[in-house]
Amino acid sequence: MQLITRRTVLAVGATLAVAASLRKPWAQTILSPKAEPEVHLLGIDHLVPTEPAAAPPALAFTDQDGKPVALDAFKGKGVVLNLWATWCVPCVAEMPALDAMAAKLASDNIVVVPLSSDRGGTAVVRKFYTARDIQHLGIWLDPHGVSARALGARGLPTTLIIDREGRERGRLEGGAEWASDAAMVRIKALVG
Repeated sequence: MQLITRRTVLAVGATLAVAASLRKPWAQTILSPKAEPEVHLLGIDHLVPTEPAAAPPALAFTDQDGKPVALDAFKGKGVVLNLWATWCVPCVAEMPALDAMAAKLASDNIVVVPLSSDRGGTAVVRKFYTARDIQHLGIWLDPHGVSARALGARGLPTTLIIDREGRERGRLEGGAEWASDAAMVRIKALVG
């Protein structure tokens, strides 16, 4: 009789999981922007107010040219800080709504800062934006997730609403329909 060890069980389980994932339609569609899986986006009612409003920790990340940027650079503006990655399915699903929101809120001095944790840097994000016709979002990078950890993000996407005084006023975990009229009203009210 053959002795079955824990290592054998884990190896067989991992092999079966990989084999099963190759048969799942979403395993192939992540690479193709034309056939992405359907994701249910949350409404703005899932945004949790930050009580009391408080300044987030000092964050530093880079712009598309690799130059350091601090969150303080946006002081005086309202900020929608979105932690995301190109490999994150709900992040990908909400990106067109973030792009539309950025266009709508620009005249109100509110900036959308999509902070990518992709390790491939600017080239990966730029390719993603081009494939999805993202036109109103800048490229900011945090490839090691330092900002996400400092902010206590439990996963991606996580979006923080930061008022004009630099205080976090609300947070939403998960992909959301940011371009809705309700979202516009709520964000404008929170940033002041």
